Amino acid sequence: MIRILVVDDQPMIRAGIRAILDSQPDMSVVGEAENGRVAIDRSRVLRPDVVLMDVRMPEMDGLAATAALLGPQRAEGRTPRVLMLTTFDIDDYVYAALRAGASGFLLKDSEPEQLMHAVRVVANSEALLSPRITRRLIENFLDSQPPDPASATALQRLTEREREVLRHMVMGRSNAEIAGDLYIGEQTVKTHVSRILAKLGLRDRVHAVVFGYENGLVTPGRR
Repeated sequence: MIRILVVDDQPMIRAGIRAILDSQPDMSVVGEAENGRVAIDRSRVLRPDVVLMDVRMPEMDGLAATAALLGPQRAEGRTPRVLMLTTFDIDDYVYAALRAGASGFLLKDSEPEQLMHAVRVVANSEALLSPRITRRLIENFLDSQPPDPASATALQRLTEREREVLRHMVMGRSNAEIAGDLYIGEQTVKTHVSRILAKLGLRDRVHAVVFGYENGLVTPGRR
């Protein structure tokens, strides 16, 4: 059962999300919060698997709450996966949320089926949601960012095969697609992905994509 905390300052939105997710046999909304500060407290008590986090809220926004839940100063214990709820006009918040450790984002006008799918994906640590939109945001962000020397050094820890797998991940390929492209087994791909994340100290595939763009494995605007 996927345990979910819904965080949004609008009661009707929280109620709508709860109704959608609680209708699923593998999901349970264990709590709600109206701002980031309350979300932090309830997350530590309720121990959700996934936090659906709105970006703009009073008292403490979703970005600050995500950093508190997932950053170096977080409380001890298992951390949840954070899925940001966002719109196109707040791209900068999305970038910062990804860097804070969020596992992805979902547009607020998404269909109920997309919401349910996103929660399952994040709960399973797959993390890369809406590859076209994710890629657009990351590319626009990286256009204005200087290279990170530390990231370049970390890339050297990967074997040639691991770099190849990472390059395919950056291009939005699934494990099955990577296996077909490289003529290897899907389980082998999963092993490579796990090793890549461990060697680079990355949380999930979203952050692997950010890392790959930062280090030029794929040129922005090209597949």
